[in-house]
Amino acid sequence: MIIAVDFDGTVVEDAYPKIGKEQIFAFETLKALHKDRHKLILWTCRRGKSLEEAVEFCRNNGIEFYAVNSNYPGEVLDPEDSPKIVADIYIDDRNLGGFPGWSEVWRVLKPEDELRMPEPKSKGLLSKIFGSFML
Repeated sequence: MIIAVDFDGTVVEDAYPKIGKEQIFAFETLKALHKDRHKLILWTCRRGKSLEEAVEFCRNNGIEFYAVNSNYPGEVLDPEDSPKIVADIYIDDRNLGGFPGWSEVWRVLKPEDELRMPEPKSKGLLSKIFGSFML
């Protein structure tokens, strides 16, 4: 499956042009989807340096996208063509009703694994104490 993923407000909290705080379960879910051989495309309005920073942020968190703002690696988009990415699923905070959170994305895309959600990265003492109660 091809999955287009927005960055600001979806992978991280919206703090554009800065990079916001990582959304809980974002990278754990993306890694699990990548492991299942889904093609992940970063689909964002960021351009230039801010786009490079977002790609590097994701790379530093273990996610290398199949493509960035294009349908496949190396695609050269004609400025006259639509920049719309062709995907099976779009994960974006601008969905009707807003972004449901990565735990809900997991439940929708991996219903057979609902009880085996990936563990979030440890965020400190509160995460250790409350664990999955911090959804």
